[in-house]
Amino acid sequence: MDTVKQLKWRYATKKFDAQKKLSKEKLEVLKQAFNLTATSYGLQTIKMVVLENKAVREPLVEHAFNQKQVLDASHLLIICIQNNILDEDVVKYYDNIKGIRNTAETILKPYREGLIQMMEKMSVDERQRWSTNQAYIALGNLMTVCAMESIDSCPMEGFVPAKFDDILKLTDKGLKSVLLLPVGYRAEDDMFSEFKKVRKPIEEAVVEI
Repeated sequence: MDTVKQLKWRYATKKFDAQKKLSKEKLEVLKQAFNLTATSYGLQTIKMVVLENKAVREPLVEHAFNQKQVLDASHLLIICIQNNILDEDVVKYYDNIKGIRNTAETILKPYREGLIQMMEKMSVDERQRWSTNQAYIALGNLMTVCAMESIDSCPMEGFVPAKFDDILKLTDKGLKSVLLLPVGYRAEDDMFSEFKKVRKPIEEAVVEI
């Protein structure tokens, strides 16, 4: 597969074909891609909500400034952060390392304690901003994987997180929505799919030293 060709094929899809659905296999690829995204320390303080039910999605449209992609896409992916990062999150993370890699406690202990201390020095707002940075990494990774899998997507910041959190009861799960990624297949009459990409010349975008 030609990577650059697929990245040129990708665009922020303005109109999805509401009748076309992702296969379970394609959806599984996206789930795996999200879970394999690089995060700081590997702590994974982000989660992805996969929403297919259109009856649930319909009331969300007005809180996404009436962007129809939220409803018409095959699935709506909502990237969320934890409302807070607790000591137990760090402990569970290192327990997982121990279980998978069989790493000795003597090796893990100073790293675990150091990360706990780092988190304790942050305010809740600082922890949320730190997690939000991880969410953007996941968004970029998902968009690239979508392109490679010939899945259309449209990254969105334009929505009211508090309304999404309330309707989907995300706060009850300790989560806060930060980014949206409708995924599916472009409509045949989406004129934007035929537009040429507008980018700086590569010489202006890349600095070689």
